[in-house]
Amino acid sequence: MISTYMSDSTPTSLLSAPQGLPNPRAKERILAAAYDLFSRHGIRAVGIDAIIEQSGVARMTLYRHFSCKEQLVLAFLEQRAQFWSSGWLQAEVIRRAATARDRLLAIFDVFAEWFRVEGFEGCTFINVMLETPNPDDRIRRASIEYLERIRLFLAQLAGEAGIHDRDGFARKWHILMKGSIVAAREGDQDAARRAQDVGRLLLVAELPAPPVG
Repeated sequence: MISTYMSDSTPTSLLSAPQGLPNPRAKERILAAAYDLFSRHGIRAVGIDAIIEQSGVARMTLYRHFSCKEQLVLAFLEQRAQFWSSGWLQAEVIRRAATARDRLLAIFDVFAEWFRVEGFEGCTFINVMLETPNPDDRIRRASIEYLERIRLFLAQLAGEAGIHDRDGFARKWHILMKGSIVAAREGDQDAARRAQDVGRLLLVAELPAPPVG
């Protein structure tokens, strides 16, 4: 779990700030607490009091940085996209495979390990989207936007692999990814391998036929 809590050896001077001014170190602690709690328990189950308790900041300090819970959830989603989508998933896929086709399949190799991590919480963006059914909700719209960014990455790989309908393929592949995550949450630890098997069939159907002769 990503954490930026300060150690006991942090100089006292770094913990203080002029009265009324935001403390950047406090903001880090607030975001770290929110990231941990929202990831594990969801956004509705976690209240401001729990974040204050875990971060160790005063209530007024939290509200200097985030005027409402909505702002804190939006900041959490942005961090999640940075840490999970770009910093982990995309980086791992690129590291593990050299070609676009193999990188698409490598997504499920990465998932296979993720699904076996203790405390596996599933896809935050899916979870948050389901917790906010109102289509006009800013938090719901942000979750959908971050899911769309993942599809853009898939479409890029599809184009590099030579697939003509990049967007259509990316949507199909994303369905495989999201379906495997839900199946893993149900307890199927082999969900990634099963999705990868289906993905191989999809690639055969979508990739251009090799030239004859």
